[in-house]
Amino acid sequence: MSPTSSTSDPAAPLAQGAPKDSGSRRLRFNTMLGLIAGVLLSAVKFLAGWLGHSSALIADAVESLADTIGSIVVWRSLKLADRPPDQSHPYGYGKAESLAAMIVGVLLLLAAGFIISKAFNDLLTPHEPPELWTLLVLLMVIGVKEGLYRLALRGARLTNSDAARADAVHHRADAITSLAALVGVSIAIAGPRWLSSHRLVFADEVAAMVASGIIVVTGVGLIAPAMRELLDAASPVLAQEVRATSQRVPGVRLIEKVETRKSGRGYLVDMHVHVDPEMNVHDAHALGGRVKAMVMAQHPAVHRVLIHVEPDVSAPRSDQTVSKEPVIEANS
Repeated sequence: MSPTSSTSDPAAPLAQGAPKDSGSRRLRFNTMLGLIAGVLLSAVKFLAGWLGHSSALIADAVESLADTIGSIVVWRSLKLADRPPDQSHPYGYGKAESLAAMIVGVLLLLAAGFIISKAFNDLLTPHEPPELWTLLVLLMVIGVKEGLYRLALRGARLTNSDAARADAVHHRADAITSLAALVGVSIAIAGPRWLSSHRLVFADEVAAMVASGIIVVTGVGLIAPAMRELLDAASPVLAQEVRATSQRVPGVRLIEKVETRKSGRGYLVDMHVHVDPEMNVHDAHALGGRVKAMVMAQHPAVHRVLIHVEPDVSAPRSDQTVSKEPVIEANS
C-alpha cells in the first residue's frame, strides 16, 4: 500500500458496531503513542546522525520532528472534533480533522524543503562516510514506524477519520525516508571502505533528496482531500446511494435532489422529498421521519439529515394541497 492511499470510496461507511466514543478513544490512544514514539525517535536519529556523520539521518530526524508536531495537531483536532454541536457551531466541529490533515501535509512539505536544502549543501562539502552502526539505528526506526502506521491506519479505517489517516500516512512517510536513508547510508559506507570509491559517500545525501521527493508527494496527497472537505465538496457515490435508499420508502414519489458534504468522520445530507400534494402536514412530517430513519440505518457514515418535504407537482392538486413545506432535521 502506498503512503498516500486510503479507502477507495471517499464515502466509505463507518465499520458496523463501532461506537463513536470507543473509536475516539482508540484514535487518541494511537495518536498519543505516535507522539511519544516520534519524540524518542527524533532524538535518537539526530544523535545518531551527529555522532555517526550521516546527513541522511539528521534529515530524517527533522522529518520525525515534523511528524511529532503533526501528531500533536492531530491529537488536538480529534478532541475538538468530538465536541457536540453548540449554538456557535450548529453543525459540530468535525472539520477540525480536515484542518489538521492539511496542517500535517504542509508540515511534510516544509520538512521536505529543509531536507533538500541540507542535502544539496552537503553534496558540495567533502565529509567522512557514516559509521557502520548507524544502519542498526535505521533498521530499528523503520520497524517502529511501520508498526505505528499499521496501528493508526486500522483506527482510521474503523472511524473514517481524515486526521487519523493523515497521522498514519505520516508514519509511513517517516518509514520511507528512513528506508531511503538506509540504502543511502549503506552505499556511502560500502563505497569508500570496500569499493575504493570515495564519491559514493555522497549517496547519503542523494538518498535524503529522493526521500524528500516522496515526502512531497505524500504531503500533497494529504492536502488535496482535506481541501475538498473544507470546501464542502460533494460525494456523488454517497448521494446516489442515499437517493436509492430514500426512493424505497413507501409514500415517497420523487427525490428531487440529494446534497452531501463531509464533516470529520461523518457526512451531512440535505435532500428534497416529493410527496402526495394531498397529504397533510402531520403525515408529511411522519414520512420525512421514516426517510431519515431509513437513510441513517442503511448508511452509518451519515451523521445528520435535513429533509425538505415538497408537494409532487406532477400530481393533480386540490384546495387541500399542502401549501407549506415542513422541514425535518435529524441528528445522529
